[in-house]
Amino acid sequence: MTDLTSMTIAEARAGLAKKSFTARELTDAHLAAIEAARALNAYVLETPDLAREMAAEADARIAKGEGGPLAGIPLGIKDLFATRDIRTTACSKILGNFIPPYESTITSQLWRDGAVLLGKLNNDEFAMGSSNETSCFGPVTNPWRREGSNTTLVPGGSSGGSASAVAAQLCMGATATDTGGSIRQPAAFTATVGIKPTYGRCSRWGIVAFASSLDQAGPIARDVRDTAILMRSMAGHDPKDTTSVDIAVPDYEAAVGKSVKGMKIGIPKEYRLDGMPAEIEKLWSDGAAWLKAAGAELVEVSLPHTKYALPAYYIVAPAEASSNLARYDGVRYGLREQAKNIIEMYENTRAEGFGAEVRRRVLIGTYVLSAGYYDAYYLRAQKVRTLIKKDFEDCFAKGVTAILTPATPSAAFGVGEKGDDPVEMYLNDIFTVTVNMAGLPGIAVPAGMDAQGLPLGLQLIGRAFDEETLFSLGGVIEQAAGRFTPPKWW
Repeated sequence: MTDLTSMTIAEARAGLAKKSFTARELTDAHLAAIEAARALNAYVLETPDLAREMAAEADARIAKGEGGPLAGIPLGIKDLFATRDIRTTACSKILGNFIPPYESTITSQLWRDGAVLLGKLNNDEFAMGSSNETSCFGPVTNPWRREGSNTTLVPGGSSGGSASAVAAQLCMGATATDTGGSIRQPAAFTATVGIKPTYGRCSRWGIVAFASSLDQAGPIARDVRDTAILMRSMAGHDPKDTTSVDIAVPDYEAAVGKSVKGMKIGIPKEYRLDGMPAEIEKLWSDGAAWLKAAGAELVEVSLPHTKYALPAYYIVAPAEASSNLARYDGVRYGLREQAKNIIEMYENTRAEGFGAEVRRRVLIGTYVLSAGYYDAYYLRAQKVRTLIKKDFEDCFAKGVTAILTPATPSAAFGVGEKGDDPVEMYLNDIFTVTVNMAGLPGIAVPAGMDAQGLPLGLQLIGRAFDEETLFSLGGVIEQAAGRFTPPKWW
């Protein structure tokens, strides 16, 4: 039965249609795998009874020929997505045992299409982190290890539980969110595929907010095709989200395997950082060569404001976080600390409920929004953001179809290795934050291994609402690089 967990969504879909196995058998295989892999700490809440119920429903619908596009496919859901009557905490103590009376738009669309909920996945507290070490449920473990070493590695963040669970075959796919790289960086660290869609492509309604102008939900899956299948169900206009864009959702899966002949791929010179590891440089060259061999044309491009992206991001994101997290005060839901008066209750609840990284970002955000500093920091960061967006627009105006860059500056690092220096941790997002600042789509695809046997990923950045091209190009890289699975040790 365990080999049922090693299939892709596309393979499982075909097997279910042929009645080679049932959705119940597929779900049971994944529940057994989750039970055997608790050492990874990928799930913060398992829902086995509900999963079996949903699988039985999927089987009944498949038998009648009414199965949806995801009928019987077992998924994990990042704990940032509200799930009706199922605990949702954003992995923060401040939300306590919050049980939402509503369902996020994206998860409701997945259930509409027949998917099965296995449980809620671990993430950095309020999605603030690049390593999944800030969760109140403890860090997630990457299923990958350095060759000949037992060092526990991070899976990347904030969607570390999603990436770890997909890589370790504890679900067939997972929802994730990306504010500055939180889908693409964990995907690169775990040899999974993750896409951050264009801002406005997927509804944000019912997702715990971090930075509202940057947050975007997307899928993490085993391969490019699976990611495209999930994206089709997740995307779409939602009147409940005022930033959701009313554009028809194409058949993303049909784009996988399409020719990329004649596409112009930009290689941005600003991404060649001083001291960039030789293996990242080689990976980038290999990716460019694969695309060229597939008929794409490579051109050097310039994104001159790239160097300002990280500092501007770490002003805009904390400012929005400070505003969004003001609602967690101990009054209406979640944790409430005892106190003599209401001000003391706010202070005690927030001091006890928020972890160190969240407190740090709320303080930075409140500072940059305060009187006397708003113009000097926040307003200036917004102007830089406009320039970053313009850099990309100028490239695309010159006929560039997509841009190829590394996904991360290194492979996965050890738990606790970078926790002492927040700035060093923030530098992990150096290749990914520009995409959020510009609101563009970006996909991370596994492309090779480092000298220690750890996966490395490449990133493709596309034009707004042109995710289809990214799936076509990502398929070329995947075809050339092959797929990578971690050796099982847990």
